[in-house]
Amino acid sequence: MNMEMQEKKIAENEDEPEIINYRGIKAMPFIIGNETFEKLGAIGTLSNLQVYLTTVFNMSRISETTLLNVFNGTTNFATLIGAYLCDTYFGRYKTLGFGSIASFLGLLVITLTAAFKNLHPPHCRPEDTHCIGATPGQMVFLLSGFGLMILGAGAIRPCNLAFGADQFNPNTESGKRGIDSFFNWYFFTITFAQMVSVTLVVYVQTDISWPIGLAIPTIFMLISCFLFFMGTKIYVIVKPEGSPLTGIAQVLAVAARKRRLKLPKQPWLSLFSYAPPKSINSKLPYTEQFRCLNKAAIRTPQDHIEPDGAAANPWRLCTIQQIEELKCILRVIPIWAAAIIYHVGEKQQYIVFQAMQSDRHLARGATTFQIPPATYSIFSMLTLTIFVPIYDRFLVPCLRKLTGKPGGITILQRIGIGIFLTIIESLVSAFVEQKRRDLAISKPLEGIHSNRGAVSPMSGLWFVPQLALAGLAEAFCAIGQVEFFYKEFPENMRSFAGSFFFCGMAAANYLNGFLISLVHKATEGSPAGNWLPEDLNKGRLDYFYYLITGLCALNFVYFLVCAKWYRYKGSGGDGSGVEMGGKDLDKIVV
Repeated sequence: MNMEMQEKKIAENEDEPEIINYRGIKAMPFIIGNETFEKLGAIGTLSNLQVYLTTVFNMSRISETTLLNVFNGTTNFATLIGAYLCDTYFGRYKTLGFGSIASFLGLLVITLTAAFKNLHPPHCRPEDTHCIGATPGQMVFLLSGFGLMILGAGAIRPCNLAFGADQFNPNTESGKRGIDSFFNWYFFTITFAQMVSVTLVVYVQTDISWPIGLAIPTIFMLISCFLFFMGTKIYVIVKPEGSPLTGIAQVLAVAARKRRLKLPKQPWLSLFSYAPPKSINSKLPYTEQFRCLNKAAIRTPQDHIEPDGAAANPWRLCTIQQIEELKCILRVIPIWAAAIIYHVGEKQQYIVFQAMQSDRHLARGATTFQIPPATYSIFSMLTLTIFVPIYDRFLVPCLRKLTGKPGGITILQRIGIGIFLTIIESLVSAFVEQKRRDLAISKPLEGIHSNRGAVSPMSGLWFVPQLALAGLAEAFCAIGQVEFFYKEFPENMRSFAGSFFFCGMAAANYLNGFLISLVHKATEGSPAGNWLPEDLNKGRLDYFYYLITGLCALNFVYFLVCAKWYRYKGSGGDGSGVEMGGKDLDKIVV
């Protein structure tokens, strides 16, 4: 039979064999192309929004930072809704298609705000003492673009990795290799898109033209849409199978109803145990953590069993498997909470503004090319890109010989190292900012002025150490989190596992915005002066970095406690299993 005529859908009748035509290699150009241009479009705009809102929309730094924190937080939380709608109703193909179109429209709206004078306030010159802000109509139009981008990102982020993996047969060696290859290309794509965005695209936006610089990512996003839909005929499109959240709700409801019952002496033998024959979830052993939930599997005379062994009413009787799957999620939550402060410490909200008030020339005394403020984040990306291959090729084999673990160290140890690095990163950031501010006050750079204050003669390259530490922290903690959530969540909740990482980033965005607003209001009228004014030379941003350092140190201690308590999925009540438990975290403190 011609491959073009073969079926590519999963049979609706469960008695029929599945007939799926996997075309992973043929689908890769469309999916990878879609991902590349989608990231070029989204990151090309998002990476420079700080500068755009302060220079074109004349927003104050506090207002702009708060707005972007809310925007980024809402975007990341929207992934949870996107994962639910994808798994329950629409499937990954439709969700990704909708997200691509919504992202394009959002970028188009933001581009229009730069292209038409009536859609943004008048330009504010350095000598102007008072800048005219945006009108309510202009803000509504801008925020509508943000809203469309939130819808797009909420649909794309939890689905893109899983949709690419759907194109390969997971039951064959070639399919498994294809999935690994896709993941490698995916992360390379993200890094490539970020580097292009924060260099070429940001340069065009900052030094040539905002309308042209924003139109380029919009065109990239349009190309991304075309590439995605061009591959429709060869995609494997998996239909949604219903929400896994139903099982979670059943366990909570039944456990609450049977809370007064007493657990048997040998619960692992007496509690109701049943696993659906076609379930993709791995079999989990009984554990003692969250023992109150185990009562949901106590069988009473009123609980009837079907001939195939399943509960007649799952809202009255749950299985040990269901309970253990919920425990997997509950155990992850404390680790996820530690990741929130990690993101606060790792993401440097003020680095763009610090760069704007520093000497951004590549060489001392140069008067030509200046590094755009938003481009400095490339040093974090370069560090991550260089370090990850070194880690995989050299450090892991050496650590494997020392520890005997397949990954060299456990996932929790990897996350812990990243959290520890945020302490050093924040401390270095405070030292560098103190030096930048002192030089700006004592001998400001002549001939160069910022809209917000004098420019320090300190070279912007002094920001490289703290940005390199941020890249190292991301290589350990961020990648470790993605792997941790993917492995520790039940297999039928991996879309939610992807969204869980972004939810941590969302919470960090909100927390960061809250901290900045709180510090700004608390220090505004203090004798020492506002820590975070418009002119950083008149503030004490270094004090704010010291505050973040303290929070990161407390977070590291909290993480150690949680990691000691944690038990890996499938390890059983005593923590034994494929990987060692959290007790190995003792070794990460050097």
